[in-house]
Amino acid sequence: MMRKRKTLGLALGSGGSRGVAHIGFLQALEEAEIKPDYISGCSMGSIVGAAYASGVTPEQMRKAACSLRFFDLVDVTGKPGGVLDTRKMRKLLTHYIGDVTFDELKIPFTCVAVDMIKQQVVQFNKGNVLDAIVASSSIPAIFKPSEIDGMRLVDGNILTRVPVDEVKKMGADKVVAVDVLGKKSVSEKCPNAIVLLTEIVELMDNARTERYKKEHRNKYNLWLEPELGNMSQYSFKKLDFAYEQGYKLGCEYADRIKELL
Repeated sequence: MMRKRKTLGLALGSGGSRGVAHIGFLQALEEAEIKPDYISGCSMGSIVGAAYASGVTPEQMRKAACSLRFFDLVDVTGKPGGVLDTRKMRKLLTHYIGDVTFDELKIPFTCVAVDMIKQQVVQFNKGNVLDAIVASSSIPAIFKPSEIDGMRLVDGNILTRVPVDEVKKMGADKVVAVDVLGKKSVSEKCPNAIVLLTEIVELMDNARTERYKKEHRNKYNLWLEPELGNMSQYSFKKLDFAYEQGYKLGCEYADRIKELL
């Protein structure tokens, strides 16, 4: 009798522009004929995950991401909670993903955001996909929070950088987590106050994620981190580099993932 193939879940982590590495990783898996059965995502990982689950190819995503410019997302708002509105982000995502619901996706998908009112992680797997991924990607103080069903929702990275638990609960037998933030290197020279504050927040995020990895180590089989050096998640430079590093990682681990299945 043929052994039944185990199901694969991908947990795609947050990471801003570093998240373009997710696209390269998916391209490498496609070339190795590896298809995920479930996908979870946070922030940029939720955008890439939702696009892939809706049928957008990695090549289409690469072209869209690498042609993106800062002003494609800039929509200054006078409303409290953030400098930028999410309208341009939503319009851009609608163009590629469409205004779809979760049950219309080709691959089961879920994503996470954080409700600032109840101070807890919120998981989305029903309703409008765009509402969910915009909420999951609303970086605090930069994008205004999403208001849904009495919740004030911001970027899921605040509490859950890589949603391993969520994709495991979907039914995945084997889980591969892709953390594009990893342990980003800091500036060699002492930076200005704003950059220093950013580095401190990233250090705290790294420490929290290390605890998460230890607490959830029985729920994932591989935790992978592309080599992205000191690439800033807030910069639109080096997007091709992020893609190539994600692709390299996928090629390196394709056989290992096949063995898991």
